[in-house]
Amino acid sequence: MRRSLALLLLSAALTPGVALGDTAALDVAAPFEIKSPDPVLSGDIFLKMDVMETLVNADANGGLLPGLSDVWTVSDNKLVWRFNIRQGVQFHDGSVLTADAAAMALNWSRTKEGILVRAPISGITAEAEEVVITLTEPFAALPAFLAEYRTGILAPAAYAADGSVTAVIGTGAFKVTRLEPPMTLEAGRFDAYWGGPAKIPAVRYTSVTRAETRALMAESGDAELVVNLDPASVTRLQAVEGLTVQAVSMPRVLLLKMNTGSPFFDTVAERQALSLAIDRAGLAQAVLRYPAAASQMFPPALGGWHDAALPPLVYDIEAAKAAFAASGWLPGVDGILEQDGQRFEVELLTYPDRPELPLTAAVLEQFFREVGIAVTINSTNSSEIPAKHAAGTLQLALLARNFGLVPDPVGTLMQDYAPTGDWGAMGWDNTEFTATVRKMAAEGGSDADKGALAATLHAEMPILPIAWYQQTAAISNTVKGIVIDPYERTFGLKSAEFAE
Repeated sequence: MRRSLALLLLSAALTPGVALGDTAALDVAAPFEIKSPDPVLSGDIFLKMDVMETLVNADANGGLLPGLSDVWTVSDNKLVWRFNIRQGVQFHDGSVLTADAAAMALNWSRTKEGILVRAPISGITAEAEEVVITLTEPFAALPAFLAEYRTGILAPAAYAADGSVTAVIGTGAFKVTRLEPPMTLEAGRFDAYWGGPAKIPAVRYTSVTRAETRALMAESGDAELVVNLDPASVTRLQAVEGLTVQAVSMPRVLLLKMNTGSPFFDTVAERQALSLAIDRAGLAQAVLRYPAAASQMFPPALGGWHDAALPPLVYDIEAAKAAFAASGWLPGVDGILEQDGQRFEVELLTYPDRPELPLTAAVLEQFFREVGIAVTINSTNSSEIPAKHAAGTLQLALLARNFGLVPDPVGTLMQDYAPTGDWGAMGWDNTEFTATVRKMAAEGGSDADKGALAATLHAEMPILPIAWYQQTAAISNTVKGIVIDPYERTFGLKSAEFAE
């Protein structure tokens, strides 16, 4: 695997004194920056790179599997869960995984803005070889929550005296040898891995925000795995000898988030009018370059959550104009809608980590201009979306949300729509919806419950689905065994190998 001189010079400039060009390492390039050793902030990368693991795992269909816990049980009253710790597991520093160590990691995660703050947990303790989680009320979704990356288990030595995370000391098939946020993670094979040593000696992750640069890395052989390709690169790389381009449907949705408490979007009629102004099919073909227009919130990949009986979202520019007029928004002298002296001018936040987002934002700006809405696009850091949500200053945001980060979608619904969340609803509160989500989290829920939730989101539109996603990746033919996981938990590195 040759490395281009340009990449070597760039890397050497960024990390002086570090030897690069290790021909035994499998290189991964993706757009997402490593923020810190903290699993709450960067655990998704640590999980995919097989350096960190969770108590519960999940398969490619979202089904729960044993992880660092090989079996779990719940008491008759549904308030006490016991997760038996798998025996023979070592952390990368040589210490043994125990129930005490796992409980410590989970309690740390619980103090942060992790997924566990959404669960009704009263205590996490260790008893013999079990992690015991006590609840204040039944919560059937708990095992799925323990599969989410923010509950990743690190060794006690990973935490400083003040509780901060200072190192990634996990149990995965690869041991971190170098971590330099925001760009670089390098890891070597961990021969004491409980699942058996990996076939690849070393792996390296590089955060490369520009989609064009990632595509060039795939084409030149500077990376064996490149994920999150822009549509133009997918077309070009499909013709490159020595590469395989893969795409898999996944439970991620391209969404337009609105502040429904603002005068622009505070009625269902206004939100429906905005939806009518979006040519989803044309946008998907032109920007994403595959037929992925969202007809409702949940894609078919989410099984029982997708309701084929719901009337599809449609594009009708004249109906959109009429609906805005009926809501009191009338064109001013320059064509921009006005109501009671207020112009319909809004800021649309998005971020370039996913290359399709700024392109989609530009198309939406044109769609909305046609109905009389003036949009200013602000392509910035993704953290600005939750920051402006918290400050109450967000107006519109374009984002991608994966309903499979917690294998049970109810986990994402709890964070985003019951009743509000950084990446979901803002200013919207439906008490019946919230009650159903919490009931499902507690009891498991039925298909009727799923259908009711889907229908409510479809009718009230607290957030607008734009397109359903495919995950795309370019894989060098010099490696085999790479996995493009629709639930974005793994790249399959621990079972991958270099082709002979």
